[in-house]
Amino acid sequence: MMDVPISSDIMILGGNSHPELANLIANRLGVKPGGCAVYHKTNRETMVEIGDSVRGKDIYIIQTGTKDVNNNIMELLIMAYACKTSSAKNIVGVIPYLPYSKQCKMRKRGCIVSKLLAKMMCKSGLSHVITMDLHQKEIQGFFDCPVDNLRASPFLLQYIQECIPDYRNAVIVARNPGSAKKATSYAERLRLGIAVIHGEQKEAESDMVDGRYSPPTVPRSRTMDVGVGVPVHPAKEKPPINVVGDVGGRIAIMVDDMVDDVQSFVAAAEVLKERGAYKIYVLATHGLLSSDAPRLIEDSPIDEVVVTNTIPHELQKMQCHKIRTVDISVLLSEAIRRIHNKESMSYLFKNVTLED
Repeated sequence: MMDVPISSDIMILGGNSHPELANLIANRLGVKPGGCAVYHKTNRETMVEIGDSVRGKDIYIIQTGTKDVNNNIMELLIMAYACKTSSAKNIVGVIPYLPYSKQCKMRKRGCIVSKLLAKMMCKSGLSHVITMDLHQKEIQGFFDCPVDNLRASPFLLQYIQECIPDYRNAVIVARNPGSAKKATSYAERLRLGIAVIHGEQKEAESDMVDGRYSPPTVPRSRTMDVGVGVPVHPAKEKPPINVVGDVGGRIAIMVDDMVDDVQSFVAAAEVLKERGAYKIYVLATHGLLSSDAPRLIEDSPIDEVVVTNTIPHELQKMQCHKIRTVDISVLLSEAIRRIHNKESMSYLFKNVTLED
């Protein structure tokens, strides 16, 4: 599948976010990474210098979202624009983890940041985007160019089957009712049961007093004496944390699209342990593992956290021996090869349903 001759009109450029992944992809494609220097001047401005000619070539820029997220975005935009102004034929952004993808819903007086980012990327010159496991699939609609949202689930399913002993005695756990679809998708493919954790404290929107909470003015009219104006939306009462489904004497496998702030995973793992689960795994595509996540995982009942290499996390692995990595560079390089050779992408989406 990957026997591709070195093509003269393809160029792989990597930003500073994940050079290791860029090299893996270039090696799999049999292409030498393009000469591109991305650095910061003393005033913290981002500078991009492309050493090779890009005129008339297909450029693939490999840049993911890491903790230094705003610099990653600026590097990508400047690299894309540099290629555009240097007469590149096509500029494809390979963004395994799309930054700001959690901010894809309207909140109070905020904005949908994913939409803004999509507009900026298309304006900078990207003609196509390859990404993996978007936080919400609808984000594809924010872009004015084609988006291929690849899935890492085949790699994680393979990990369960090959690396979790006695996985037939496992149950797939949804950390909250929102991730039940993903859990069902895994459970049906592995022919396992599912459990759902209900009552977990979701991220509460800040309860700051703003104008929206002020009561509506009731006009002093005799015709309005009966009513009380606009009815207030009743506040949600969270039930105590509970597991729907049997996990006693089973292996619990929690699946999600990203592991960022691990406190909710740790709280869920503690409940599963209380309910009799004898081994607890966490599987996710993107391992952001922010702040003191490695320490929290190390001290928690979680036995293993399995993530892919969409985001570099070598430092976190040194701090916590429970973190495992699955390599997905073969999927990204195959997507690049197919797009470059104008082949169909449908093989990479075989058996992918709306729930995945």
